[in-house]
Amino acid sequence: MKAFGFLSFGHYADVPGSVTRTAGDMLHQTIELAEGADEIGVNGAYVRVHHWARQAASPMPLLTAMAARTKRIEVGTGVIDMRYENPLQLAEEAAALDLIAGGRIALGISRGSPETALRGYEAFGYVDGEDAERGSVLAREKFDLFLRAIDGEAIAPGDAHMVGPGRYLAIEPQSPTLRDHVWWGSGSRATAETTGRLGLNLMSSTLVTEATGQPFHELQREQIDIFRAAYREAGHTGTPRVSVSRSVFPLMDDRDRAYFGLRSAENGDQIGVIDGLRSTFGKTYAAEPDVLIEQLKADEAVMAADTLMLTIPNQLGPDYNLHVLQAFAEHVAPALGWKPNTEGPVQGDPVV
Repeated sequence: MKAFGFLSFGHYADVPGSVTRTAGDMLHQTIELAEGADEIGVNGAYVRVHHWARQAASPMPLLTAMAARTKRIEVGTGVIDMRYENPLQLAEEAAALDLIAGGRIALGISRGSPETALRGYEAFGYVDGEDAERGSVLAREKFDLFLRAIDGEAIAPGDAHMVGPGRYLAIEPQSPTLRDHVWWGSGSRATAETTGRLGLNLMSSTLVTEATGQPFHELQREQIDIFRAAYREAGHTGTPRVSVSRSVFPLMDDRDRAYFGLRSAENGDQIGVIDGLRSTFGKTYAAEPDVLIEQLKADEAVMAADTLMLTIPNQLGPDYNLHVLQAFAEHVAPALGWKPNTEGPVQGDPVV
């Protein structure tokens, strides 16, 4: 592990105990949290994307504001649901964001996770006739077009009266570094392998869509190894990035223990069904810093990845979440190999 960031689900609700009552609260507080994290030295500020729910949904305006208000921190998504996207519009917006941020982005994209709406992407105007229940085929086809667009492929036929006969046009703007900052959100061995073959970065979350009896971190480490092997065998020569997500809370004071102390007693992986697939969900880490260090060192996936995304309870507000990030930065992360954002952009590992 070289870097860490926060991953916010962007929840908001007018309920007791929530500091984040409205969508406006959530957006402004996320920007505030990114600014504070940037000053601490945190490497990344990432947001989940969920439609049809009181959560962050439209990431580009938020990421642009975060990038404009910060200096060093990487901003990104974990993940954009490609089923809902116009791939060419997303390509234009992502290129503009990459240029504004000076390359400080980690654009996580995937088919997306289960949601409250039944095939909600159809209400957005996108229908997958081949895979109507899950939208996987639709997401892949649109992602392929997105990649072609950001690679500068001339896609749209030009008006001969304006650009001359036989010309095709590419989207604008183009950002030459954008493809280096595209991640695919993977929950399985198959998608990890595909991501490696495409030469993208790998974003793995707090679940894997298999349940073999192995600990979660071992299953996730195997996916990382499969990804890197596929990347190498495809002939790519870069230094791909890998991120994993965890819920980690250093118990520093009575407030931390009141919020998360019981989690340490319930610490264990869980088995469940998501999207009809038997899956393994990672445990929550909540303990004193010296215990956390040993627990995370024993987590094979955390130590194999270059970036650890800490899922945060955003409805407790920016002040408390900055307290969590500061505690992790001061008392845990250095022992794991962390380098703060003042030491430059995060680099992936050479695949050999």
